[in-house]
Amino acid sequence: MFRGEAKPLGWWQLNADTLAGSRFVISPLAEATASLMLLARAAASNPAEHAWLTAHRPAYRRYLAADPVTARLVQAALGRRWIADFLTPTPAADGEEGFDDEVAQIRATPPSAARADLAVSLAGPLPAELFRSDLPERTARLLEWVWAEAVRPYWPRRRRILQADVLARMAQVGQGGWVAALNDMGPGMRWLGNSRLQINAHSYPPREISGAQLLFVPVTPRRGWASWAEPYRYAVVYPCSGVLADADQVPVPEALAALLGPVRASVLARLDTPKSTTQLVALTGQGLGSVGRHLKILLAAGLVQRRRAGRCVLYSRTAAGQVLVQAQPGAAD
Repeated sequence: MFRGEAKPLGWWQLNADTLAGSRFVISPLAEATASLMLLARAAASNPAEHAWLTAHRPAYRRYLAADPVTARLVQAALGRRWIADFLTPTPAADGEEGFDDEVAQIRATPPSAARADLAVSLAGPLPAELFRSDLPERTARLLEWVWAEAVRPYWPRRRRILQADVLARMAQVGQGGWVAALNDMGPGMRWLGNSRLQINAHSYPPREISGAQLLFVPVTPRRGWASWAEPYRYAVVYPCSGVLADADQVPVPEALAALLGPVRASVLARLDTPKSTTQLVALTGQGLGSVGRHLKILLAAGLVQRRRAGRCVLYSRTAAGQVLVQAQPGAAD
């Protein structure tokens, strides 16, 4: 968990093959769980989160007011130092599961295991009202509500942000190795050398995970945690890059859109920092062919330039493109 005050390190020991074979996956359930944590904590880290909380927390509070047992369950599951394990199942290694398949893992948790996990997250005895057999079902229903009411309406845009983050980190791996991609993935997370990955700043014992499948899972809320399905699969859920989240919200000036066309203007507006074609596809929601055609025209007009970085080709605005964007009323820069 990426929470709490600085303490002696919590780290995983892994060999080079495990790190080289790791992969990024997108999990709808992880996004819903991170959103539940944000609703429960009500501590926004940026204006977008504040607006989302304003829109959805009143309904969340009504849900819990009508179901005091689930309210107590959430309070117990989101402990100060530990999140109840059954709330955060490890995603599938192929990243192909939908939300319904993922939440079924929570629903299938044995009630005794859920109670044991809650005792750990509470760091104390379970209150009497949580000695029940329906805790996994209540948790699954709550996450289904969060998904349907507060995440799924935004999922196409959030998925584009997550895909852009994955592509950016894969480019970092290609350019600077895994150290470059890991060191800013979450508070307290960094590569320590000697086959050690620090995953948080807590004093948990080190874990040997060499030979296991290692997954990295981005979410858009500023929340994160680690999970595992011992001994085969481990995951780090991390908050995606704020830079990329901001890039998805770049306003396109009306005059620029009228001059270049809305899609081409959107591409140019997002090139304040270098981006690959694939990142632009993820951020704009346009097809690869469409983005490629617009980049070709912008290149021919001298408004963007390109350079190779390892295996990746990055595009950015030229001085002329910068002047054109900044000259528009309501420009993004």
